[in-house]
Amino acid sequence: MKQAFNFLEGEFLLIHKPSGWTSFDVVNKVRFILKHHAGISKIKVGHAGTLDPLATGLLLLCTGKFTKKINDLTALDKEYTGTITLGATTPSFDLETGVDQKFEFRHITSNDIESVRKSFLGTFYQTPPVFSAKKIKGKRAYQYARDNQEVEMKAKEVTINVFEITRQSLPNIDFRLSCSKGTYIRSLARDLGQRLGSGAYLSSLQRTRIGKFKIEDALNLEQFEFLVKSVYSEDH
Repeated sequence: MKQAFNFLEGEFLLIHKPSGWTSFDVVNKVRFILKHHAGISKIKVGHAGTLDPLATGLLLLCTGKFTKKINDLTALDKEYTGTITLGATTPSFDLETGVDQKFEFRHITSNDIESVRKSFLGTFYQTPPVFSAKKIKGKRAYQYARDNQEVEMKAKEVTINVFEITRQSLPNIDFRLSCSKGTYIRSLARDLGQRLGSGAYLSSLQRTRIGKFKIEDALNLEQFEFLVKSVYSEDH
């Protein structure tokens, strides 16, 4: 049975973003697929929540008239799994930049980690990374950072509803968490390292859920392209 699409009227697309791609790269690729395989030369495509280039997982895209729903979708809570590495820091709080400082971590116990984990539950103010897409005076924060220009990052209220440590193999800590819109997991990694009397950075991240939308239902870009090609080749 052929699956019907109406990309102009609007579709929700659940895409599994690969590492190394920006969210905008994925949007452009989807536009390319729709143009070359579905014959849609002009269409709005947007995403409901940025994923950092090194992160993988669920990217929720809207096409056509559904792009009007993006603001509502970005407000949904999100779930992630990943790994925080103790004993070092990086300027970007992840592996996009190299290690700039090293710290001792062998003094950290499981009880220390459990105590600090609990301290992040609830609503609090968090300072975003300088290496982020936040706009400051019409310019992305990471552009200032790459030009070695200092910029003030204002703390923002965020909520973490679930923060579980799923594995400890120091210096690595695996986790699962559910959080509000605007929460930076890289900032959480930095702050966790500081509270443990060490340093830390985010070494891997996957988004597994946005509201009711789950990673299990997502297609990678190759699968999405194959699907569109197969559907529209049957139409012609």
